[in-house]
Amino acid sequence: MAAIGKIRSWGPLLVIIIGLGLFGFIAGDMFRSCETTGRMSSNRVGQILGENINAQDYQEYQNEFVEFTKMSAQQQMDEEQLRQMAWQSFVTNKIVENETSKIGLSVTNEEIKSLMEKGSPMLNEIANLFGFVNEQTGKFDKNKYDTFNSQKNAVKDPQQAEAYEKGAKLLEFKLEELKDRLLAQKYQVLIQNAVLSNPIEAKFAFDAEKQESDIQLAYIEYKSVKDDEIKVTEDDIKAKYNELKERYETRSYNGSLFGIKIPEEQRNVKYILVKKEASQADRDELYKALAKCADRLKEGEDPEKVTREGRSDLSYLGVPVTKKVFNTEIANKIDSMAVGEVVGPLESKIDNSLNVVKLISKTSLPDSVEFRVIGLSEGKGNIDATADSIFKAIGSGGDFEAIAKNYGQTGQKEWFTTASYERASNIGKDENAVINTLNNMAVNEVKIIPQAQGRLVVQVTDKRAMTTKYDVAIVKREIRYSTATSDEITNKFNQFIAGHKTLEAMEKDAAKAGYQVLESNRITTSAGMIPNIPNSRDALKWVFEADVNDISEVFNCGANRDELLVLALTSIAPKGYLSLDNPDLKEKIKQEVIKDKKAELLAAKLKDVKSIDAAKAKGAQVVEDGVKQITFAAPVFIPATQSSEPALSGAVAATEKGKFSAKPVKGNSAVYVFLVEDRRTLEGKYDEKEYKQRMEQDNLGVLMNYFFTDLLYNAELKDNRYLFF
Repeated sequence: MAAIGKIRSWGPLLVIIIGLGLFGFIAGDMFRSCETTGRMSSNRVGQILGENINAQDYQEYQNEFVEFTKMSAQQQMDEEQLRQMAWQSFVTNKIVENETSKIGLSVTNEEIKSLMEKGSPMLNEIANLFGFVNEQTGKFDKNKYDTFNSQKNAVKDPQQAEAYEKGAKLLEFKLEELKDRLLAQKYQVLIQNAVLSNPIEAKFAFDAEKQESDIQLAYIEYKSVKDDEIKVTEDDIKAKYNELKERYETRSYNGSLFGIKIPEEQRNVKYILVKKEASQADRDELYKALAKCADRLKEGEDPEKVTREGRSDLSYLGVPVTKKVFNTEIANKIDSMAVGEVVGPLESKIDNSLNVVKLISKTSLPDSVEFRVIGLSEGKGNIDATADSIFKAIGSGGDFEAIAKNYGQTGQKEWFTTASYERASNIGKDENAVINTLNNMAVNEVKIIPQAQGRLVVQVTDKRAMTTKYDVAIVKREIRYSTATSDEITNKFNQFIAGHKTLEAMEKDAAKAGYQVLESNRITTSAGMIPNIPNSRDALKWVFEADVNDISEVFNCGANRDELLVLALTSIAPKGYLSLDNPDLKEKIKQEVIKDKKAELLAAKLKDVKSIDAAKAKGAQVVEDGVKQITFAAPVFIPATQSSEPALSGAVAATEKGKFSAKPVKGNSAVYVFLVEDRRTLEGKYDEKEYKQRMEQDNLGVLMNYFFTDLLYNAELKDNRYLFF
């Protein structure tokens, strides 16, 4: 009891101790929670629809997308382009998933199975990529798909198992991609069913195509009035701004960006970009080295050895190639050379290189060779005796394919083309022997080609497209700057930046120091770099961390990291509506106002004219032969003003034959007046159902463009990829 009483006497102190202990526990937990949150925050590659995008998860998706798109693409694609495609695909899929989940749309595995069993054009890519093609129908064959799945689990050989695993991953990716496409298609069909046409619109569309007019045309271009003759007030600019305010940023017909509503934050910079280039001393040193290579080739040294020891950017292939593999400067030089001749060092402006060229031979050879082959490996009996036996059997009229089957091979005919090897970076001795032998064999001739690990018994069955080929040794060296030159350029630029701490100071003295201040506007994080400057991701990071008027450090960038870049942040435009404080936007809106006012001025000038001659008397220019074949269905292009003019097409359609335009037409480049000289109806049968469907498709195309732009804008997309990769 005494002990209990003593503890009770400690009451207030005990409460404090327990309280501190609890605080420590809670604080520790809070700290760990904050630490975890911090790690999660630092691992966000972006955000969409309020959901964080984990960097590791996204990178895995991007890597798969890039790798598998490369494997299935018909042509080589740029790595950066593929990464942007991956992001667009990811974002699109997320938005579609979000919208479809609200209304219960989905794609099940059963639907995919049903699609495979019934067949669909959507499966063509998978069928061609994996060989799941039915030989009779040319369509997807589910039996072959099932066979692949059963075989991948039965393979024992490690290399084959690895190949099957990679194929299975690609197949899984393509099937997920198919699901996404099918879901998007369902969603589009749903929207499409909400887009309707009617008989009146359908008949109007038919008439718009079939009624064709010829006109006499007179016009006064906007450029005939000087801009400084037009008075523009701030109220004019504000009124035009409000008129265009809801226009999303898009590219105009001339390729420039215009719009007020922007989907993501934009930043503007001014910058100096310095490219490191070889000095005259660097050039002289390289010239001497290549002159020695030229002497060695003239003396008849092995061209492979000379190109290798001369550190040529091109390896000597030792096989004849067509002229198209060389740049035009080298190709033109080879045309005028004699066999055995050596020229150079020659400078090529096309690829900034010095070159020594030796023409070893010039021959007429087939571009394509059809052949068949039986391959024999070392370690299986007397390989030379076996090859000789096969050679004699075929030479005596034996069935090539039947003989090949005795050695577990098909002996099927294959085509071999010049394009398959002539752009190779290197060709080994075995490949060299095969290429040169096949190129020089006669049709039906049989030969044994020794290989390091065996023998090939080959027969040429056809040759096509005889063409001139060249065996050429080229010692090519890019004209690069030396370390000393690089240091000199870097030190000079660093000294300039150190002495000019503000943009104003840089702009004032840049030209005197040999530099130029450039600007880049509307930079976004989604671009992944400063526009038109490769490897500028670090600079982009700086741009989106800097404050207005900050000057950056010097960044190394450029395709070969051979450019120095310093930036100054000049302005920031948050997502939403661009402000009229933005000088670029204000100038564009001002130009729109000027065009409107010029149109009013010129329309007033032509207001009362009733003929082409009267318009000419008022200063209008006349299209001598008029303009023919104008329909309402398409904007008319006026060669005289180099402009597409939809308003003119509409006005012509609304004017009767033989009548002069009721009022001047405000176009994109001029104000027009016209006389409808002739009108005719083209042949064609009206099909109401067809034209209703066409109008629905046209309307759907316009709707989907704006619809998805709106969804993207409202998705609250944040793109932080530039912080990670």
